[in-house]
Amino acid sequence: MLYASVGHGGASAYLALLALGGFGRDMAAPTALALNMLVSGIGAISYYRAGHFNSRLLLPFVLPSIPAAYLGATLVISERTFSALLGGALLIAAVRFLAPTTPHIQSRAVETRRLWSVGLPTGLSLGFVSGLIGIGGGIFLSPLLLWMRWADARTTAAVSAPFILLNSLSGLTGHLQRGLPAEAFSLIGGMGIAVAIGGIAGAYTGAYRLTPVTLQRILGAILFVAGGKLILSAL
Repeated sequence: MLYASVGHGGASAYLALLALGGFGRDMAAPTALALNMLVSGIGAISYYRAGHFNSRLLLPFVLPSIPAAYLGATLVISERTFSALLGGALLIAAVRFLAPTTPHIQSRAVETRRLWSVGLPTGLSLGFVSGLIGIGGGIFLSPLLLWMRWADARTTAAVSAPFILLNSLSGLTGHLQRGLPAEAFSLIGGMGIAVAIGGIAGAYTGAYRLTPVTLQRILGAILFVAGGKLILSAL
């Protein structure tokens, strides 16, 4: 619910829960990506129907990120490296949610040439990291769009949701080619019901009503603790 309200899929939270529950990368990453697809897909539809989607902003970032996410997912890394990378991503996500929120930032026009010159290398980098860790990349893309003032909060969410969906699909494809533990399917099925219900509620709230800022702060604090724990365990 919380992640869908800002156009995200929730992979960083799922990974935090699974990592703290003792699941390794082979289980955690594909499970998080599958759940990510479900929630970000719901968000993408909701924000599109509300009229906030901007394909011009999406394409420069998503076109290079899709193959990069697949490549990142096919690489084999140690559990220690995975914990360190995931911990760093969770800390970034925590900062994203704990930082002061300005829901109605006045966006400004951006030249097409500048948009592509920034979007192509950024999308490539975000896609690779996303596939490697098992996230969709929205926790990195959203702050960038807001900081550059290329979109307001709702347009940012509307662009982030399909970006996350496509990256998650590409990353999950890479993991499936490496083989998926049978236990992952039951885990995805059980958690999928819960995140779908929360995703529908959150996407509607974010697209048509106020963003739950207070709850985002709580989520940020949880992710900060989880990220710190993973970093310490990798040292």
